[in-house]
Amino acid sequence: MAQIQTLTARDLMTTDVETVSVDDDVSEVLSRLARADFNGYPVVDEDGSLAGIVTQHDLVGLFQTQDRTLWIPVGFPPFLETLTYAVDVSWDELDLGVDLARNAGKSVADVMTADVVTVAADTDLDTILDLLADDERDINRLPVVDDEGALVGIIARQDVIRAVRDRRRETKP
Repeated sequence: MAQIQTLTARDLMTTDVETVSVDDDVSEVLSRLARADFNGYPVVDEDGSLAGIVTQHDLVGLFQTQDRTLWIPVGFPPFLETLTYAVDVSWDELDLGVDLARNAGKSVADVMTADVVTVAADTDLDTILDLLADDERDINRLPVVDDEGALVGIIARQDVIRAVRDRRRETKP
């Protein structure tokens, strides 16, 4: 078990990180994300510094309104004493088209999370585990940044689980 404790972010991170730019259009990013094997991108600015993170949840939220229920009063005007029926009109093709048109041209900067939890390459496994298991923030991936804030890698929960499994297998008799 001692070998597992020596793991750092450098050992766990993926260095070939797919990113998006703060200026990218949300519809383009959503399209890329639909074909990806993961559910979020680090967002970088012009100089390559980490500016935020954008996830499926951030993007899909643009295409769902809180209430797509149409309330139809039944009776005669002025509808003072009537019954009201609710009709759910959510997620049909028309609604999606309206949402796409409404959000066309919106940039990733408008929807990303700018307050991103990051780690340095020498961050130890215990700290990484504490961050990924935090009850208040649902963190699925940790960007790894250098001293200047440039993105150098990313650690997904799956990376940590896989590394711990592999180290345990190495130490089994």
